[in-house]
Amino acid sequence: MNYTLHQLQIFLKVVEAGSVTKASEELHLTQPAVSIQLKNFQDQFDLPLIEVVGRKLYVTDFGREVAQSAARILEEVNLLKGKLYEHRGQLFGKLKISVVSTGKYVMPHFIAGFARQHGGVEVIIDVTNKSQVIKSLENNEVDFSLVSILPTALRVDRIDLMQNKLYLVGNMDRVFKKEPYSKTLLHELPLIFREMGSGTRLTMEAFINKNNIPVVRKMELTSNEAVKQAVLAGLGYSIMPLIGIKNELHHHQLQIVPVKGLPIKTTWSLIWLTGKKHSPVAQSFLDYLRKEKNQIVQRTFQWFEDY
Repeated sequence: MNYTLHQLQIFLKVVEAGSVTKASEELHLTQPAVSIQLKNFQDQFDLPLIEVVGRKLYVTDFGREVAQSAARILEEVNLLKGKLYEHRGQLFGKLKISVVSTGKYVMPHFIAGFARQHGGVEVIIDVTNKSQVIKSLENNEVDFSLVSILPTALRVDRIDLMQNKLYLVGNMDRVFKKEPYSKTLLHELPLIFREMGSGTRLTMEAFINKNNIPVVRKMELTSNEAVKQAVLAGLGYSIMPLIGIKNELHHHQLQIVPVKGLPIKTTWSLIWLTGKKHSPVAQSFLDYLRKEKNQIVQRTFQWFEDY
């Protein structure tokens, strides 16, 4: 047998994900690349590791035994890497962060410098909606979560990173005056909402309900990017975080519609369960943020002040 560690990693991920497509996404590889490596790995065994029936993938009993062995081998390799970094006096391990979908425009900038300093740290960022982010934190599956609305049912500690601003946004089809409109303008416009469980949806609905505005609900979409594309296409308007529309504003593809009471201002906060004992990697990241966050904001997000 002449299998590689890369093939072991790919096979194990396919078994865990139950799909070549999902495995390729999680490994950040193309589907053909995963399929080729999976076939090369299978060719080294006389017995089938997986079977495809219809469009569903099944792992054979022998395949599960191989997967268990692969997991043990990769774990030992990881331990060896850890010992090497320890002897060098360097950090080694994983940093797991769950991030609300709009937070993908924020979190990488606060991680980049830390990751460059610590080559032995593997950063894992799970981008999803607010309800799933809080669930992963509650289940202690991650070190930290990035949110713009603090959970009310969990006791958490936090470090505030930067301000979040949400504006009413539309494409360039209609010309709006510069003076702020009454909040009742929202009643006249078809509005596009994020899905239930989204922090942006909660913020948008809180503003609408607080001001007793009857609205025309045009559609509901499951990501900030999908909402942005719908607004660009002229399907409606939405209250969106400024952080996600920088390029579209700069290129005059989207416009901020001035409305009294907007923008809504919240705060991007990195949170963790109160009383959680941090790993050396997680504690080091917190120390890094406390020292560097203001410089990161000034260097990367100064354009916020233009709006």
